[in-house]
Amino acid sequence: MNGRAISTSRVVRRFAPRTLRGRLSLVALATATLLMTVLTVVFNAVMDEHLQRQADRELHNRAAAVATTVDTSGPRVRVLETANDRLLDANVWIYGGTRLLEQPPSTSADSPLTPATDRLAAAGRSACATVRTIRLCAHPLGGHGHRPPTATVVTALDLTPYRNSADTLLLGSLVLDAVMLGCTYVLTRLSVGRALRPVRTMTDQATQWSAVASEERFGTERHPAELARLGASLDELLDRVRTVLRHEQQLTGELSHELRTPLSRIVMELDWWHSRRRTGAETRATLDTIGEATRSMRTICDTVLDDARENARAPATAPGTTDVVAAVDRLLRSLIPPEGVATERLTPTQVLEAGVAPALLERILSPLLANATRYARSRVTVRARRTPGAVHLDVDDDGPGVPEAFVGELFQPGRRADRGDGHDGAGLGLSLARRLARSVGGEVAHDPGHTPGARFTVSLPTG
Repeated sequence: MNGRAISTSRVVRRFAPRTLRGRLSLVALATATLLMTVLTVVFNAVMDEHLQRQADRELHNRAAAVATTVDTSGPRVRVLETANDRLLDANVWIYGGTRLLEQPPSTSADSPLTPATDRLAAAGRSACATVRTIRLCAHPLGGHGHRPPTATVVTALDLTPYRNSADTLLLGSLVLDAVMLGCTYVLTRLSVGRALRPVRTMTDQATQWSAVASEERFGTERHPAELARLGASLDELLDRVRTVLRHEQQLTGELSHELRTPLSRIVMELDWWHSRRRTGAETRATLDTIGEATRSMRTICDTVLDDARENARAPATAPGTTDVVAAVDRLLRSLIPPEGVATERLTPTQVLEAGVAPALLERILSPLLANATRYARSRVTVRARRTPGAVHLDVDDDGPGVPEAFVGELFQPGRRADRGDGHDGAGLGLSLARRLARSVGGEVAHDPGHTPGARFTVSLPTG
């Protein structure tokens, strides 16, 4: 049984329509077929009942006409002669009680109608029966209350014309059903195809726009409710695709830019080493330089990839607002400043909200706070203020500050003022902070006039 059911299911899936239009058309056809079948059966049953009642009414009318020629007033039942006697005698049986008085001339003794008429006369009530294609109806005469009827008139009618009419109606209804089902299927396919045409157009546009990272979007205006929801979903997907493509391009560009310098150092050292024979000390110096450049490349890759993963989880383009004071508090609590270095912030008198996602704000502030706590002698201070349309954060430290000769290279990726200062880092934190701030319309700047120490100002749009 299970094998047969699985085989049947496979056959159904094999021959099932592949397109949504085909499936909807098939469902509409099946529904219309069921409805038309029910209507056809009901219609033909009603028509059969109507034709039979019409035949019975004809028989009763004929029996009533014959009853006018039957005299039941005397002790014996008499059949009176009339001018239309031949018409009345056609297909008419007259019984006096249960005794047959008259019958149609064409009826023989062994006719199957005779037993049927006898049973109807013996029943003593108005009743009908069908023998083959002949309809028989009994019409009792006389008799009142519980007394049996004095006479009974049985009339017969050939049902062939009525059945022919019923067959014609059945055939006509079947032809009409077939035409209606064909029209239903064709019109459903046309209607569904027309209804799905905007969906196909939107799908083609979404495919094209996603391939080129276009800024075109469907929107929700001038669309029905269903298509508006589909358009909104496609717009979200296109935004995600565009964000992924932009992150991919940005990651590729950053890696290419950041790795160019250490790769150039490695190539130059190898060219220099191959140019002539070197001493052991020179070879060791070359290997140390290559090793340092390789470690720098690894640090750059780790830093850039970590930033890419953070952006993938919380893209910089994601809308949102962030409580600046709460974000700074979380970052200061997560940092472990060196011994003897205190962190301090000034609480503003009004609520400050930046128009960026919380994760993005933390990624912008983290390098600045990490550098401040790393180079501060005794204190790190964070100040927040608001101007029309922007929120500003000042991160101050009382450390040695930025050398004047290095100010021009401060935000260039991979650059450090003093690589021998004993601190780890690839020189990418400030460049990443500025890039992320600019991606949302903000900025990270260095204040060269601040002394002692260093001051970095983060400017972000308000929420």
